[in-house]
Parts: sequence; structure tokens; C-alpha cells
Amino acid sequence: MSHTAGIRGNGTRESQKLKTRQALLDAALGLLAEQSLSSLGLREVTRAAGITPTAFYRHFGSVPALGVALVEQTLGSLHGMIGAVLAGTGDSEVRLDRSVELIRRHVREQPAHFRFIAREQHGGVGPVREAIAAQLRLFAEEVAAALAAESGSEGWSEEDLLMLGGLYVDHMVITASALLDAGPADDERVARTAGRRLRLIALGALHWLDEPAQGA
Repeated sequence: MSHTAGIRGNGTRESQKLKTRQALLDAALGLLAEQSLSSLGLREVTRAAGITPTAFYRHFGSVPALGVALVEQTLGSLHGMIGAVLAGTGDSEVRLDRSVELIRRHVREQPAHFRFIAREQHGGVGPVREAIAAQLRLFAEEVAAALAAESGSEGWSEEDLLMLGGLYVDHMVITASALLDAGPADDERVARTAGRRLRLIALGALHWLDEPAQGA
């Protein structure tokens, strides 16, 4: 076999491996519409994906590991986006509206993924719960870093910026859950309310340093 053919063969195998991995993720996500991850069986997933149970272990060490991969797939694409929106140029209210629209668009495009996150954030599978918490901490750090670059952040401590970033992220999680519950017919109202709440957080931030003893 020629070197070129070998490379092509390796590429084909890698492509097939990625397709099988995605098939397992998609199958699990479909099954999770009706149950929690803690009740999901490996054989259920492989049957739905159309592969053998032994093939599962070529991609994931366990069902919880598959759940962690779903967390990374769902939230990974959002990294940097919210921080970039909040740190973008323009009117602060416009930036807040853009951040709400970002969450709204992702929930619309991936409702099953976000239902999974909402259910498992406080669920019974430890590694998945920890993976979600780690992703949200990273979001808070990214938002805090974006806010630190703004001119209005002089005098803010690193701890307080992280606290503010966490408030924004927590609110985005609440907004995503509210959008899921509301459905497409009512998401305009949910988005509008979310934007108003973000403005309330931003207004409080403007006056955070007014009192020197705010931590007392």
C-alpha cells in the first residue's frame, strides 16, 4: 500500500470513528429526553446508535463519561462568545441585549442539549454535575476578564470582578431554563425580562464602589 493510500485509509478510519462517537452522543441525547442520565443504560445507548456494546468503550469509558462529553459539546461552543459580547464596543444596553439573544439563539437551535444541562446541573451523576460546574466557572472567569478590560472597572478587585462575572453567568443559566419552559411562543417576553434583569445587575455594578465598606 502506498504512503498516500495509507494516509487516506487513516483519514477514513478517523472520520468513521468521529461519526460513531457522534452517533452515540445523539442517541444518548434522544433517550435523555425521557429520562435522566443516572437511569440510562449502556445497552440502550448502543442499541439506539446501532453499534455493539463493546464498541462503546472505544469512545467512552462509561455512560457518565459520555454525559461529560455532552456537557462539553453543549457549552463548549459558547466559550468566549458571552465575554466578547459584554466587552464589545457600543452602548451597554445593546451589549446586554446581544448576550440575551446569544443564549436565545443557542437554546432555539439546541433545545435537547440545554434540557440535558438544566436537568443534570443538580442531578445525581457526580462527574456530569462537576463538569457543568467547571464549565460555568470558566464562563464566569471569561466574563470577568472581559469586564476587567473595560474602562469602568478601575478599582474593582479580581474577586469582585469574578463575582460579577458569576452573576451574569448565573442569570444566563436561569434565562436558558426559562426559555426552555416558555417555548417559542413566549420567548420574546422571557428575553425582554432577561434583558431588564441584566440591566439591573449592571446598574448595581455601577454603584458597587460607592460605599468604601461594602464588604463590612
